[in-house]
Amino acid sequence: MKMEFNKRSFFRALSGALLPAICGLGGGLKAQEVLVSPPTPPQTPAALQPLQTSEMDVFVPEGGTSSQQESQPFRYKFLTLRPHPYYQVLYGDGILVAPGQPVSTVIQQVAPGFLLDIGSHWNLDYTPAWTFYSSDRFKNTLDHAVILTGGTTYEDWIFKLSQSYTDSSSPQVETATQTSTKTYLTAIDASYIINSKMSLDLNADQNFVSADQFQSYREWSTLDWLNYQFWPRLNVAAGIGLGYDEEDASPDMLFERYQGRINWRATDKVSFQFHGGVEDRQVLNSGVGDIINPVFGGGIQYQPFENTKLSLNADRAVAQSYLQNEVTESTTVNGDLNQRLLKRLYLDLQGGYQNVKYIDSTSGATANRTDDYYFLNTRLNCSFLKRGTIAVFFRVSDNASSQSGFGFSSHQYGFEIGYRF
Repeated sequence: MKMEFNKRSFFRALSGALLPAICGLGGGLKAQEVLVSPPTPPQTPAALQPLQTSEMDVFVPEGGTSSQQESQPFRYKFLTLRPHPYYQVLYGDGILVAPGQPVSTVIQQVAPGFLLDIGSHWNLDYTPAWTFYSSDRFKNTLDHAVILTGGTTYEDWIFKLSQSYTDSSSPQVETATQTSTKTYLTAIDASYIINSKMSLDLNADQNFVSADQFQSYREWSTLDWLNYQFWPRLNVAAGIGLGYDEEDASPDMLFERYQGRINWRATDKVSFQFHGGVEDRQVLNSGVGDIINPVFGGGIQYQPFENTKLSLNADRAVAQSYLQNEVTESTTVNGDLNQRLLKRLYLDLQGGYQNVKYIDSTSGATANRTDDYYFLNTRLNCSFLKRGTIAVFFRVSDNASSQSGFGFSSHQYGFEIGYRF
């Protein structure tokens, strides 16, 4: 009986590390988008939902398996269709249509998405999104996002597979223009319990990115962890990763990452997660020496009162750039305050800072750009009919760039409404 208890505890502790990668689909950190992003639908198969809440998480997700089972209006045998229509309209100024050319515009987005549960181990989400700009200097677009997610548990194993495809065109901070990209991401994750104290997290990713008129690349990577649990609310891990980047118009790159990780639920109201180490990146056939950088990430969750949630996150990563013969070193810090004001009324405040340095990947390149990006989001949202959400929001963002034409200051405010079955 004691061993069974340890297994269940381990599964829940492991899910704190595994499920974020599963649901978020991993990937390198890219530059910030200029516009307010729509919400992302959950992608956790029913078989893994009991593990969705980890002992390390202070914030308990609202709803869950029971509430989903209550709402199944479109069900046929083992298939359940869950539409999630969404509409957003905003006005924004200072949005770059090209370097040094800010534009004001009204933007409308209509996204009639659909999530299909296939039994309890698979789900498939498809979200088309029509975006309309009042300024004729931007192109109206039809974007697509498709995500297939599957997972299961078997004895001492948790397995997860995800495949995503996105086709989008939106203004980007990095390129200072509306940028069309296509991304194909495959992620395979597994966790294994070795004994009552030790476990393994295994991961392999394949990420293909195609950017119209900018740098495209293909990346294969793995990052594997050996975990040791000191007690149910404290575990540490050692990780090693390996990756290869194949560039279309720049030298290929090989990189290794060596990291440590700690997860600690200090009290019922606060938890800490931190990982850090070093990345050694070799630019092949370029004449450039190794690019060695510290990499780290971390987060704090704090819930001083039942209806108040505070979080702080930081991340430092090295990633490919959309710009030819360059890589980015980015350091990001952001915080969030979520406060319930009334029974169905919530206030959400988000703010953050990102420093991005563009580094030469060839001996003849002349990258000399550093961006300091700040943003503040304020959102007031209210739920209706149990599964609907209506919100108003305001966003201010500023990018101070050392390269002429890439700096901007933007103010955006708008309205959105969505519903999930």
